[in-house]
Amino acid sequence: MKEKNKKEKSELSEPVLFMGQKIRRVIVEGEWWFSVVDVIRVLTDSARPDGYWVAMKARVNNDDGIQLSTICRHLKLEAPDKKMRETDCANTEGIFRIIQSISSPKAEPFKRWLATVGYERIQEIADPELAMDRAKAIYEKKGYPKDWIDKRMRGIAVCHSLTDEWRDRGLKKGSEYAILTNEIVESTFGLKVEDYKKLKGLERENLRDHMEDMELILTMLGEATTTKLTQVRDSQGFVPLKKDANDGGGVAGRAKKDIEKLTGTKVVNPNNFLGLKRLDVK
Repeated sequence: MKEKNKKEKSELSEPVLFMGQKIRRVIVEGEWWFSVVDVIRVLTDSARPDGYWVAMKARVNNDDGIQLSTICRHLKLEAPDKKMRETDCANTEGIFRIIQSISSPKAEPFKRWLATVGYERIQEIADPELAMDRAKAIYEKKGYPKDWIDKRMRGIAVCHSLTDEWRDRGLKKGSEYAILTNEIVESTFGLKVEDYKKLKGLERENLRDHMEDMELILTMLGEATTTKLTQVRDSQGFVPLKKDANDGGGVAGRAKKDIEKLTGTKVVNPNNFLGLKRLDVK
């Protein structure tokens, strides 16, 4: 029972955009917690939002006796150097309280935005299909072809099935997920994720959002096969799961070679969708 509760309280992080600026956030026990310094940065345009936050905590405490630090939690979020570092985070209610102490013309639109993203997450927990519907709508606004969107949505579902298996079989989120994902990609396409992104001229963009149809299909094949192998073998822990990832990607890799041999064309290519509208899929 303790292990089950631990999984239910697991944390998932996912940055979101407000007026084109990234705000880091993490979900804990079904509730979003937002990086306070990121909120301060977008509202004040401060070059040193961390310093602003320190001064703000001291000022508010002196003015009305309320300690802003008491409404925050130290949670780990990805820092600019890619490392997970603890930072002050507040839930929706706490952020609203902090905003009251910031004079900014962006405060009101930010409050409306905050209420929306918080409520959407509650809806998505009750009905996960809503998250898929919102993602599909954003892809449509970006200008992706309908048949591509259908494959991308199916790919997301396949990927979620695999990561659910990883979670339930003892894999730690973050670096271990990235290692196994890279194992599948490299076994399928002969390229590490980083090199694949360079080939397509990408930086921080999502690689899968810039794959063409056959690339998406082979990605799904590699992940679906990995999921099946994991279930059949009842793999537990990092080492066995890594072997599943290598074998699953290998199946897709052999299919890729057959396709290239029969068609005389390369599956992996530098084509991307960078020319489309830039909207973030939540």
